[in-house]
Amino acid sequence: MRRLIMDTWYATSQMMVRLQNEGKIFYCPIKVNRQVDESGDKQPYQSVEKLTWTEEELKCGKKVKIKKTSRNMKVQLFRVTISNRTEYIITNDPTQVSAEEALKKSSFRWKIEQLHREEKQLTGIENCQARTNRSQRNHILCCTLVWLFMSTTAHQQKTTTYQVKQNLWKQYLTQQLQNPTLAFA
Repeated sequence: MRRLIMDTWYATSQMMVRLQNEGKIFYCPIKVNRQVDESGDKQPYQSVEKLTWTEEELKCGKKVKIKKTSRNMKVQLFRVTISNRTEYIITNDPTQVSAEEALKKSSFRWKIEQLHREEKQLTGIENCQARTNRSQRNHILCCTLVWLFMSTTAHQQKTTTYQVKQNLWKQYLTQQLQNPTLAFA
C-alpha cells in the first residue's frame, strides 16, 4: 500500500480526516502544541509536549485522538529524538508499532524537500516565462534533468550539487578569461 508523507504544514485535522476516509495511510510530524487525547474522553485535550511517556510507549508509540477529528479516528503517536530536538510523528497505519520505523518512513520527506530546494536554487525552475502548458512542462522537465545530472555527478564525485554547479561556472569563467569568445576592442 502506498503511504503519504506530509510535512507539518499539511497536517491539518481536515486533511487527516479526508485521507482516513479515502483509506490512505499517512505519516506526518505534528507541532508540539497539537491537542490530543490519550484518555478516551476522560480528560481534556492536552498538547503533545505535555504527555507523559513510559519506556514502552517511547518504543511503540501510543494511540491518541487528535482534536477536531472524528470520535473513532485514532492515530498512533510517536515521540522521536533527532539530533538535538524532539519530534512527534503520527500515522494511521495500524501495523506501525515501532518509533524507529515510523521515523524512517517519515524522514523520507526530507529527501523530497531537498529535491525541491535544490531544483529551485540550482536550475532556475521558477524563472520560466513560458505561457503555454507544453512549454512549461518542457521547462520543468529540462530543469529536473539538469538536477538529476548534477545530483548524479555530485554523488560520483562525493561532493554536493552546489559544488558541482560552482565548479561548472568556475571552469567556464577560467576558459573565457584565458580565451574569450567575444573580443572587446
